[in-house]
Amino acid sequence: MEFTVLPVGEMQANAYILYDKSRDDALVIDPGAEPEGIRLALQGRTLAGIVLTHGHVDHIGAVAALRGPDTPVYIHENDAQMLTNPNLSLSVMVGGPQTQGEPDFCFTEGELTVAGVTLQVLHTPGHTPGSVCFLSGDTLFSGDTLFARGVGRTDFPGGNDAALWASVRRLMALAPETRVYPGHGNATTIAQERRHYA
Repeated sequence: MEFTVLPVGEMQANAYILYDKSRDDALVIDPGAEPEGIRLALQGRTLAGIVLTHGHVDHIGAVAALRGPDTPVYIHENDAQMLTNPNLSLSVMVGGPQTQGEPDFCFTEGELTVAGVTLQVLHTPGHTPGSVCFLSGDTLFSGDTLFARGVGRTDFPGGNDAALWASVRRLMALAPETRVYPGHGNATTIAQERRHYA
């Protein structure tokens, strides 16, 4: 599995383009804005799926522009309403209400394979009820659950401080060499974050 990171939008949310070098398609995690830039970053690959760590606008804002009949959208069932409810996605707070359409697939936990890339879905509620992280080998895409030296906010609707810290403790149990690629900012490792949150 290879990937490219593309910070997008005013909040510089990290969109991740994942692909298998032997294939001509890819998936994107959290296309929050700048759909044309994301299309360019695909480098000619077909977009086979849009996979979301949670439903806040800075992570879903380009879904409607990128999706199509052959580009399904995946989100945890507990955040599915955020794609169609601008109050829940917080888009009413940043530039006006947006909707992204109903998801094609709602997951809980388990494995998800898109464009030949298999991700283990870890439900990590707290930032939102349906926040998830995606684990592929020793690489974790942590959304807004865990950052370098930080964790997600819980003061938005649906946030839960106790649930977030339970999720962080779950992530701290991963292998220390696991590389963490968050929804905003720079990468870190579980070993580095254990010094703060274990």
